[in-house]
Amino acid sequence: MSLHALATRALHAFDPEDAHRLAIEALKLGLGPIAGADDAILATTLAGLSLPNPVGLAAGFDKDAEVFAPMLRAGFGFVECGTVTPLPQAGNPRPRLFRLTEDLAVINRMGFNNKGLEAFAARLARRGPGVIGANIGANKDAEDRIGDYVTGLQRLWGQASYFTVNISSPNTPGLRALQTKAALEELLGRIAQARDALPSAGRVPIFLKVAPDLEAGEPAVIVDAVLASGLSGIIVANTTISRPPLSSRFAGETGGLSGAPLQGLAMRTLQAFAEAGAGRTVLIAAGGIDSGAQAYARIRAGASAVQLYSAMVYEGPGLVRRIKRDLAQRLRADGFASVAEAVGKP
Repeated sequence: MSLHALATRALHAFDPEDAHRLAIEALKLGLGPIAGADDAILATTLAGLSLPNPVGLAAGFDKDAEVFAPMLRAGFGFVECGTVTPLPQAGNPRPRLFRLTEDLAVINRMGFNNKGLEAFAARLARRGPGVIGANIGANKDAEDRIGDYVTGLQRLWGQASYFTVNISSPNTPGLRALQTKAALEELLGRIAQARDALPSAGRVPIFLKVAPDLEAGEPAVIVDAVLASGLSGIIVANTTISRPPLSSRFAGETGGLSGAPLQGLAMRTLQAFAEAGAGRTVLIAAGGIDSGAQAYARIRAGASAVQLYSAMVYEGPGLVRRIKRDLAQRLRADGFASVAEAVGKP
């Protein structure tokens, strides 16, 4: 067992939120893994962004843009920081993060706790090379939630490689209502208007992050709104408020469920978006990805890249190396010369 795997196991002796903070501090001290060069077969593009590999770190791990550089060094092809809101906010009361160890899952009701745009922007301003995304959200008590997204976009423009508009967290009351047709059209319309007024507007991708808890027909509505506004793509999907059969004593906790139990729902939601999009928009897969097999399945279902976070709670940061190695082997075994060739090939 590697040193980093042992450290991951040791962190389970702590409260989950305290363990996460300890992990962030260790990474800031340079104690994270350092990956070697990526297999050339993994190089790909994502909405015009050049990636050394298609395995990204999902938002939620690096909320305040503190450790994007160590996570790139650990082997991620891209890192998404946030969710960040215009003003700092404490989030929901603790405890608000739960390990469901028997289920290889996590439930969180963090509530967009973060230090706000100014602290986030100051860190991003010092970033080096690599693809770093900014996941932007709205303050819980904002009178104009759509205005908060516009503020985030404008403040971080020129500092982030791409943006993600997060309307799918279940932990801010009413936020998911922005996924309905009228609200979504207003949100994306105002985002597009703000984008078009900024310099180099066409060269910074913007993605929409959606929930997996959608009704039949809703993926098609969302795809149409994304295409109409000129956004680059969709991240499928955030945590779920549904509860498949679970074994942990924390199964009844309120919040968003992530990790292994989300795999089936996340895949079905991705397939629905791939069918609705028919190759017209870029898809990024998230939700329960914990192996090369899962990453490969999502790519062949239509995702150009994948993101993970919860699986690292149990596998540690070395997981990304194992996923990439397995993914490269699977691509070659099936005769693909690149990740892009496998996208959407069942």
